[in-house]
Amino acid sequence: MLSARSVVLRAISRRAVSSEERMAKTGDKVVCRREMHRYMVDCLTTAGAVKSHASQLADVLIEGDVRGHYSHGLNRLEMYVQNLQEGSCERSGEPTILNERAGTAWVDGRNLLGPVVGNFCIDLAVKKAKEAGVGWVSAKGSNHFGIAGWYSLRAMRQGCMGLAFTNTSPLMYPTRAAKPALGTNPISLAAAGQEGDAFVLDMATTTVAIGKVWLATQMYKYSRGYARDDEVAIKTSRDDGLIY
Repeated sequence: MLSARSVVLRAISRRAVSSEERMAKTGDKVVCRREMHRYMVDCLTTAGAVKSHASQLADVLIEGDVRGHYSHGLNRLEMYVQNLQEGSCERSGEPTILNERAGTAWVDGRNLLGPVVGNFCIDLAVKKAKEAGVGWVSAKGSNHFGIAGWYSLRAMRQGCMGLAFTNTSPLMYPTRAAKPALGTNPISLAAAGQEGDAFVLDMATTTVAIGKVWLATQMYKYSRGYARDDEVAIKTSRDDGLIY
């Protein structure tokens, strides 16, 4: 049976205390969203990204941390910066529609930052859903796009039920297999309820997301079943701990 990476069943209503402060533990330093957003944008633009793309990525990473997906928040910034610096993703440009019908579309992400492609696709899907009743958009040529829940929530906030999916590199060992063959392939669903409530599912289709394995190795906190290798390897080597 699959284990959900995160299931959020109730939307938190507005209060005088920020969500960041509610989640903080005694002794934790709380950084306001605006300052963290500025920091991320500065890092990404210095690495070559245009400001609009950097801002979209910063939005997704901050939301990951605020929603408790610490495997997909600020700790991922270095990865994106490296991708920009080494030229493995494009620093500017816009996705293009290769083919479309009333309720469907196929998009070329043109190797741009994942959130740029993801936002383009979910907004296009919402537009089609409002015109045709349903909108399904598939993309090629994209990159890591952060938490899948960002996109399903984006659709929900525009009046639709949102769904978001993506594939990943082979990281999961099939049952009794000696080599990884399947991706963590996250799934997200967001649907609005009554009186401000909402149901939001955001999960990996593996025991945990690969990012949580990385966090576990960095903090020396791990659990049996997270990875295929023995506990010593998981504890001491980030690269040896592959999930299954």
